Amino acid sequence: MYMVESRGGAIVCMLVSLFFLGTWPAVMTLLERRGRLPQHTYLDYTITNLLAAVIIAFTFGQIGTDHPNFLSQLSQDNLPSVLFAMAGGVVLSIGNLSTQYAWAFVGLSVVEVITSSITVVIGTTLNYFLDDKINKAEILFPGVGCFLVAVCLGSAVHSSNTADNQAKLSSHHKDVVQGTNLSTLNEESKDDSKDLENGTANKAKAGTAVFLIELEKKRSIKVFGKSTFIGLAITFFAGVCFSLFSPAFNLATNDQWHTLKKGVPHLSVYTAFFYFSVSCFVVAIILNITFLYHPVLNLPKSSLKAYLGDWNGRGWALLAGLLCGFGNGLQFMGGQAAGYAAADAVQALPLVSTFWGVILFGEYRKSSRRTYTLLGSMLLMFIAAVAVLMASSGHRK
Repeated sequence: MYMVESRGGAIVCMLVSLFFLGTWPAVMTLLERRGRLPQHTYLDYTITNLLAAVIIAFTFGQIGTDHPNFLSQLSQDNLPSVLFAMAGGVVLSIGNLSTQYAWAFVGLSVVEVITSSITVVIGTTLNYFLDDKINKAEILFPGVGCFLVAVCLGSAVHSSNTADNQAKLSSHHKDVVQGTNLSTLNEESKDDSKDLENGTANKAKAGTAVFLIELEKKRSIKVFGKSTFIGLAITFFAGVCFSLFSPAFNLATNDQWHTLKKGVPHLSVYTAFFYFSVSCFVVAIILNITFLYHPVLNLPKSSLKAYLGDWNGRGWALLAGLLCGFGNGLQFMGGQAAGYAAADAVQALPLVSTFWGVILFGEYRKSSRRTYTLLGSMLLMFIAAVAVLMASSGHRK
């Protein structure tokens, strides 16, 4: 099998993983804002997410003869490590499913910042001790502290932006009640540029009350009138789930707790990732088929027949699964070489997600100066945290 052995190779894996893991949430959010049911989107995503793991296992996992390859490890007596890998897949699947609902309530940018920061604060600390402290603690933990500050700033950004949106909607409602010329209001809220979401022209300007109202009508998850606490609660729950999958994968590949019998080789990254993705797939299928018939958050009911006939946006959902699958695989390949604590630097993915959120979805357009100040502070803190975390990279013997 192919092994990433140099620090430079590990960093390349992390950077490519960063782009993939920051892009797939934007694709999923795009489909929700177009009105596609999240259950349909996630079922499509799940299929190609597993496909990515299979491709990695049968390519990188089968190259060379220096280490046990993927197929030979399938018959080894390595059940404890397999269970750790599958446990990681379970919590990742639940976390990913949770964020799909949180994006609608809190916004793509803030959800990714909070979940990623919680992942680093808890997960990176666990990985540091599991990896026998191969990362530089004097550099690593100040970076973890920066992520913790980013969590607080992310919550503040969400609160401020919510207040801005409520003010816009209240002002719009007051204008309607007082009989303000609606044609003038609508003209001022129109934009002649092309809509990146729907490919239509003359759409409402991002950030205006009309834009927010039109978005609410189109999207599949209705958020008007619901408590912002719901979105934050889902986000923090997802963050805790994300913080556990990397340590579980670390245990699966390095057997720090000595659960394998003497002489049994450790699971390779590729074999562990295969089992990890299989459990992720099974949990996602069970939960999403359940949600088809028993939806949450007042979503409409659906069925397997309706899902199979829903081709609107299916290509985008399949692409999201590939991006996430290859992104996770590259993260683990880099982590095995440079330490999983340093590999958590891919949690910089909110920098990519925020870019897509602003460019594609008009997040934070026409917001208050306070919101812009908090957003800028959050991103600067995040950039500093990621730089510090990458600087703590070690080298696994």
